[in-house]
Order: sequence, then structure tokens, then C-alpha cells
Amino acid sequence: MDRTYSLWKQAVERLWQAARPDWRQAARLIAEIAAGSEDETLRHAASQALPVLRAASLSRGHADAARRRLSLVRDALHGAAAPRFGKRGVVEKVTVEERYRRILGLPLHRRLAATEIHQAFKRAAKTVHPDAGGNGDAFVALAEARDALMHPNKKDG
Repeated sequence: MDRTYSLWKQAVERLWQAARPDWRQAARLIAEIAAGSEDETLRHAASQALPVLRAASLSRGHADAARRRLSLVRDALHGAAAPRFGKRGVVEKVTVEERYRRILGLPLHRRLAATEIHQAFKRAAKTVHPDAGGNGDAFVALAEARDALMHPNKKDG
């Protein structure tokens, strides 16, 4: 994949730097990118640029619009080919108990008293309850979180 992106990047740069780009060749390249890219942003930019590049290959009147569209594909290609650092795209694994604690707005890494759980439930229920203009599904999830934290050893069923 990296090799393909680097080849596409070189070809787009060549077209971008040309004084009079071959718009027919550009349209073929962008069609290949639109069909073969795994990156959604790049695929979208290429599919949006394709009609303009095809129109530019037929007449000189669309050259400015084609250059603008080519620059959008160039930017999207640069973003897709750039190395990713840090935790971008990493899915955080959250346990069921942590999810319940977050729903109730409780701290994650300490022991909780039953009164603390109940007070958090009451505080959150004031905004989530259907009678207070909230969502019924959210209130059910809130009650489920309270019950699961109050009685951790109880099995459903």
C-alpha cells in the first residue's frame, strides 16, 4: 500500500508542477486513485475531481478548475501517505465496569460506596429521565449502569 501511495504521490506531483499538464493522463491517474484507494478522504477527493479533469481534457476552458481539484487530491494524498504517530486510530479497550462508571460520571480507579453510586445515579437521572425531557433509552442505560455497579456479582438471567 505504501508503495502505491508513493507512486501516486510522485505522479500527482509531476502533473502539479507541469506548466501545461496532460489532463487526459491526470484523469486516468485520478480514476485509478478513486478506484484503488483504501483511504476514504482520498477516494472522495479523487471521485469529486474526476469529472472536472475529464472536462479539462476535452477543452482548455476548465484548466483552472482542474488545477484546483488536482490540488485537493494532492492534499488528500499527502494526508493519506503521511506517517501516523501517537495514538491516532487506536481503539481504547474499555471494560463494562469502566463504561458504567463513565455513564454515571464516577471515578474509574477506586472503590465506590453504594451511596456514592446512588447519588451519581440521581444526579444524572435529573437530566436523562424522559419526564425531564431526556431520552428513555439513555435512562434505561443509566439504570442498568447503577444496578450493575450496586450489585456486581448478580448475574442477568
